[in-house]
Amino acid sequence: MTVEEFEEFYAQAVTRLTGQLYVMTGDLQEAQDVVQEAFVKAWVRRGRLERDGQPEAWIRTVAWRLAVSRWRFRRRSADAWGRGHGGAEHVAPPDPDHVVLVDALRELPAQQRRTLTLHYLCDLTVEQIAGETGLSTSTIKTHLVRGRAALAHRLRDPRIEEAPDV
Repeated sequence: MTVEEFEEFYAQAVTRLTGQLYVMTGDLQEAQDVVQEAFVKAWVRRGRLERDGQPEAWIRTVAWRLAVSRWRFRRRSADAWGRGHGGAEHVAPPDPDHVVLVDALRELPAQQRRTLTLHYLCDLTVEQIAGETGLSTSTIKTHLVRGRAALAHRLRDPRIEEAPDV
């Protein structure tokens, strides 16, 4: 992959990958950081990425692993040092629908959230998700069914009553 080809690949994929990792992690800043770091790692391996034929999947996997590693590091650090007492700066409130969706996604187990993201945002098949995650296709199907059911339950609007059967 030449420098120009890599730059074109970056321009086409960075926003999509950042969005996917945002859904997987629930943290936009974290998603931006890990995607950028994954692209830096990809730069060194750009020749191998071209031979493998799935550079976007490789970057998504590396970014996910980086996010997990960072989460583990922060968790260990928080346990060791305790939470800081810094003041929060004023930020405009987010859209209520966005908050509900992000909260619902955060309540899902990480693997269900990742599987739903790969299937619905990345438009990967069950077989492709299994190849990328190392899980069996039946496990992927189970995660999809359970994740959809959990989201449907969490996103149900209690103000809307179901119509009685006639």
